[in-house]
Amino acid sequence: MDSSSRLASLDAFRGATIAAMILVNNPGNRTYTYAPLLHAEWHGWTFTDLIFPSFLWMVGVALTLSFAKRVERGEDRRRLAIHTARRAALLFLTGLFLNAFPHFSLATLRIPGVLQRIAVCYLIAALLYLYCSRRARVFTTWGLLAVYPALMALGPGWDMGDNFAATVDRMFLTGHMWSATKTWDPEGIVSTLPAIATALFGIFAGETLRQRRPPGETAASLFTMGVSLLVVGNVAGLWIPINKSLWTSSFALLMAGISTLGFAWCYWVIDIRQWRSWARPFVIYGSNAIGVYVLSGLLASALGMWKLDGVSFKRRAWEALADIGASAHLASLLYALANVLVLYLAAWLLWRKRWFLRF
Repeated sequence: MDSSSRLASLDAFRGATIAAMILVNNPGNRTYTYAPLLHAEWHGWTFTDLIFPSFLWMVGVALTLSFAKRVERGEDRRRLAIHTARRAALLFLTGLFLNAFPHFSLATLRIPGVLQRIAVCYLIAALLYLYCSRRARVFTTWGLLAVYPALMALGPGWDMGDNFAATVDRMFLTGHMWSATKTWDPEGIVSTLPAIATALFGIFAGETLRQRRPPGETAASLFTMGVSLLVVGNVAGLWIPINKSLWTSSFALLMAGISTLGFAWCYWVIDIRQWRSWARPFVIYGSNAIGVYVLSGLLASALGMWKLDGVSFKRRAWEALADIGASAHLASLLYALANVLVLYLAAWLLWRKRWFLRF
């Protein structure tokens, strides 16, 4: 493909992913949430478990398309690396801010998080892209996927809270982990290793997009890559449980496969077939993906904090939806959809004014 062209399919896929992330993160009442909109309790996966790895995979695609152009223009790799480190640091600090808001208690501040993991994976994947050959990146990717289960074998197994990754989290993060778990973190230290591989698989897809050949052949290569990773992930799952909280190697492979297939479909429909009108809302969402995600976190905290007669605005809104005839589950879904629509309005206003928040 022409490296100077912008992929509407990538913006749309990113936007759909962020919209889905906002949907699953903001139910009116988590007790009354439809099962596909919840993470798997431990082993296995649901629709919700697709979202974070899809976004992380897209980080790899996007950095490849961006850095390749800049390197071709003769920009200094060291300057690009410094720029990358600054962006990663800002992203990490933004994640810490979201974890701290609104109470800002350093004694119990959760250090890991979604944006923090994106920052670490983005930095390492970018440095590997800038300074290593494709062969070295392939070796690193499969090395990470092989080393992780070997490290996990040092512990008692793959049980929740009783595994090598949880032990390392307790060694370094006690008091600073997710409040829902306390003794381990779903974005913990060791499980970040295979998450880096997820971003590297995105780099391989980005390199496929940059090859100078007919778009139809590019789409076919992406579909082949996606199916291959999906199959390998499922086969690996026979020995290594597919688990999002541990981001197991089988999970990383399976999610990279599904992400590649999902994007390949978007690429074929939007950029090859030129069926674009339906995708415009997702493109708008995707144009400020991280910014909208940050706004969603602030809005969720605010709605949970604001109270009317001692009851949070969030609970009152959910109860109001249930009172007008919606079931408890439907009311919870409608509340989440309202969040998606409100934040789409914010994304549209930013897009209309051409204000793009870059992290």
